[in-house]
Amino acid sequence: MTLAPRAVLVHRTTEYEELIARHGTHGQAAFFLSSRGRDIDEVAGRHRRAQRALADVAAAVPLRWRTARVERADLDRFLFGPEDVVVVVGQDGLVANAAKYLSGQPVVGVDTEPGRNPGVLVRHRPADAAKLLPHAAAGAAGADELTMVEAVTDDGQRLCALNEIYVGAAGHQTARYRLSSGAAPEGAEAQASSGVVVGTGTGATGWLASLRRRAGDVPRPPEPHEARLLWFVREAWPSPTTGTSLGHGELTADQRLWLTVESDHLVAFGDGMEGDALGLGWGQSVRLGVAEGALRLVG
Repeated sequence: MTLAPRAVLVHRTTEYEELIARHGTHGQAAFFLSSRGRDIDEVAGRHRRAQRALADVAAAVPLRWRTARVERADLDRFLFGPEDVVVVVGQDGLVANAAKYLSGQPVVGVDTEPGRNPGVLVRHRPADAAKLLPHAAAGAAGADELTMVEAVTDDGQRLCALNEIYVGAAGHQTARYRLSSGAAPEGAEAQASSGVVVGTGTGATGWLASLRRRAGDVPRPPEPHEARLLWFVREAWPSPTTGTSLGHGELTADQRLWLTVESDHLVAFGDGMEGDALGLGWGQSVRLGVAEGALRLVG
């Protein structure tokens, strides 16, 4: 028997819930915010809108479907299935947070606060869910295929991201490594920097945009669906043993950026999810490039 589709509702704890967890009561949270010039009514109102959107989407799931909910902090422990339809209810960044754990499942982004979020990835309203869910389960014809970036270590660990991957020290201090943009890690340049960032067209308006402005003359940013990446070295500096000739560049689908660790411990993490990072030890190599799979975002 074929399993019925499962709607997986991805959400995150609201600021109001975090305040109550920290301060215990609504009144204590209100006092804390007022001491900082903020009004709890605005925070509570946003919480109610988010909860209402989540309830509306849950109510739109067809009766014969299965349903699951997963909070952002639990994504790395949740097992997505091939028959899942993933519904991200929240901000654009939450789509990126979920993307790294998926393997081709269609994603519907639902905006809980239209006008506050850019709506680049959360393109729909809660009222749209009833028609979008069956469409997604039927194959999501016309879904956008958004390019992702991957990091693969020499011992087989793999990490994907929708916006960008950072490789460097966990606290963004000095990272030492050898970098090569060739076909293999041989002939690399020794560098000391604040880390390396490799990003996609989807991430081109975020961290990459800031790095592009500082770098000056760099290739045009890729489109979100384009199998091309940009990479940047952050704040590299020269010394008798380290260079700066490799500062930025682009990677097409068949190209890779190689990094060999020359620090006691570096990390690689994607889309700001520092709690779910790959640990990299001295002498370990990681290659970065266009990921094999893409995020299927229902337009």
